[in-house]
Amino acid sequence: MPTVVITYPELRSYLGKEIGVSDWMTVSQELIDQFAECTGDKQWIHVDQERAKRESPLRTTIAHGYLTLSLVAKLAVDLGAIPEGTQAAFNYGLDKVRFLVPVKSGARVRVRTSVMSIEDKGPGQFLVKNNNVMEIEGEEKPALIAETLVMLYERRKKQAAG
Repeated sequence: MPTVVITYPELRSYLGKEIGVSDWMTVSQELIDQFAECTGDKQWIHVDQERAKRESPLRTTIAHGYLTLSLVAKLAVDLGAIPEGTQAAFNYGLDKVRFLVPVKSGARVRVRTSVMSIEDKGPGQFLVKNNNVMEIEGEEKPALIAETLVMLYERRKKQAAG
């Protein structure tokens, strides 16, 4: 259930403002291992808990940066960043991403999303640029900051037969 419910008539009122903050999500070792398996990125810093305990300056495994980045979309959707009445929402790209602090296995993260810009791209089509800050519970600095682009397609209203 989204934290916030936005409608298309309200969308522009969020320009320059925070939409909201998602619930916390645990980045488990199981999730990290699944990502490693899926992508083939099985560096020890991510998957070898014993070696990480011995050799990593963080003394634990960490999530892949791209795993952390991929969670932005899920958490933003969960908080309600996609307006009610959306037929489709597509990732359109990224303008800027900075990985600031690694996410340790077992840490909890959440995303804080603000609308930076909205461009009309045709009837019922909007390109929205959001600023997303992924926070780590108990950490002063965020895991990452990402400017994401999402193409939204508003569900067309059915016209009455006449």
